[in-house]
Amino acid sequence: MVRIALELPGKVSAVARRDPKWVRRGLTLLALLALGFFIVLPLAAVFAQAFDKGWAAYECAVTEPNTRSAIYLSLLTVGIAVPLNTVFGVAAAWAITKFQFVGKNVLVTLVDIPFGVSPVISGLIYVLVFGAQGWFGPWLAAHDMRVIFAVPGIILATTFVTFPFVARELIPLMESQGADEEEAALVLGASGWQMFYRVTLPNIKWGLLYGVVLCSARALGEFGAVSVVSGHIRGETNTIPLHVEILYNEYNYSGAFAVASLLSVIAVITLALKKFLEWKTRQEP
Repeated sequence: MVRIALELPGKVSAVARRDPKWVRRGLTLLALLALGFFIVLPLAAVFAQAFDKGWAAYECAVTEPNTRSAIYLSLLTVGIAVPLNTVFGVAAAWAITKFQFVGKNVLVTLVDIPFGVSPVISGLIYVLVFGAQGWFGPWLAAHDMRVIFAVPGIILATTFVTFPFVARELIPLMESQGADEEEAALVLGASGWQMFYRVTLPNIKWGLLYGVVLCSARALGEFGAVSVVSGHIRGETNTIPLHVEILYNEYNYSGAFAVASLLSVIAVITLALKKFLEWKTRQEP
């Protein structure tokens, strides 16, 4: 039977080493099998299918005009949504952790709403508000402006879905740090901006970068909300995930998996950045 370590934290590793060898090896093997079956094998299948017809076919699939348009739109969306959510996340975390005010719990709840709402519902909300028959639809039509089935709708939907990532990363970090250093800076005559730039920002920089990485990865891979508001207009409103779906539905499997491999590479890079930032955060005193 596996012993449960009830001793002090420093003794846990010693207790774990006294567990039967077959238990340690069995648990390790089980974890490796799960990792291989659910993560490594699907990733390997994506790249195998992507290069099934050779490098020339792969290069053609990832460089053809519609793919380039999807990549550009995805990067544009990330380039707008992530900075917006970064500014909001820092402001919200600052307000929640440094001040006491009426409605603070409501603000915390509102930050978490995108986590609890289906992305498809998020897209439908924007259709209700900005669609042709929506609340602002007639006004937008009268001014020759389009939100739904256009780039602004994609950016709005992605911003909503990725709304909490930066804030949720910073709130517990800033709560644990307290406000002593900021108060000391103010007492010494620092302005609000000087206090933020010289005291707060250095303390949260790795957590902030961690939240930005997660937010960027989520924005690049978003499908549900973007699918509802985009209209699937090839070469105009297709992001990378939507382009993969279209290619797959057209039975262009090599092309679909070639484009999907780009997202897989981004996922691996994101994971590497995530682990690096976790390590840097642990190194902070």
